[in-house]
Amino acid sequence: MFSFCTDPSTLPDWQWMACYLTTTKHMSLYWSVFTVLFLLAVTAPAALAFGFAGASAARSKIMPVSWLGKGYIAIVRGVPDIAFFLFFVIALDQAIEYLRHRALCPDWSEPVRQGNDFVVCQAAKMPLGNAPQWVHESYGFTLAVVTFAIVFGAFAANVLFGAMRAVPHAQLETAEAYGMSPRQTFWRVLVPQMWVYALPGLSNLWMVLIKATPLLFLLGVEDLVYWARELGGIKTPRFTEYPHGDWRMWYFLALLVFYLLFTRASEVALDRLMTRLSHGQATTAGEAQRKAAA
Repeated sequence: MFSFCTDPSTLPDWQWMACYLTTTKHMSLYWSVFTVLFLLAVTAPAALAFGFAGASAARSKIMPVSWLGKGYIAIVRGVPDIAFFLFFVIALDQAIEYLRHRALCPDWSEPVRQGNDFVVCQAAKMPLGNAPQWVHESYGFTLAVVTFAIVFGAFAANVLFGAMRAVPHAQLETAEAYGMSPRQTFWRVLVPQMWVYALPGLSNLWMVLIKATPLLFLLGVEDLVYWARELGGIKTPRFTEYPHGDWRMWYFLALLVFYLLFTRASEVALDRLMTRLSHGQATTAGEAQRKAAA
């Protein structure tokens, strides 16, 4: 990037480090920060949507719907995250390819399952072999988002289900006494009040989601952990212009600082949100606000 980076072997230490930190691979490392932030920005509302749907289904008076919601919560929460990530991504990828295979290659006569191999026609591959690199990366990232949303949606559903049950039942009965339908009671009374009960659990879930982003590395997405390991490993003069020893400790220390700063900023934002949601509520925090204003 800098004009003095023509011959790294002749540079003093500070110029060598400036050139080293601005190589193309380091730019990929910096870009992976935005990959993590974008994953969180997309996954958090998606997981919350899954959670809200699961919690609403779990409290349904229709038994099959209630069983579906409670089953979703119990099954996903009962499986280790890594096992679910590794299984679901493969299963979802093969399911997509199988459906495309049935639609695009109806004349295919060979079985899809051939021993341990999963074989579909070339047109059904996802993504196609001649697709640009950004398509492959976008496809892998999309699978990761869906998997994250389903896994953390189950935990969010459990939190929201408990929050819905924490809203005083007398308020729901009062709403019904005033002539509100069950639908109106749900959206106008239950849902607005449940957030103050749900936010502590959702805050913890947000922190867990932040710490789980390195699982992208297991899904083949080039995230911060991938580049920290790639760049921090031993580099010899034969393979790079910037040879160095094993610097992985320093790269992972930088990741530690990044995640600590990010979680601290999240704590401050969540505390402010909790204060705002507690205003006027019949909770300990709401009572404290009323006493402070008096």
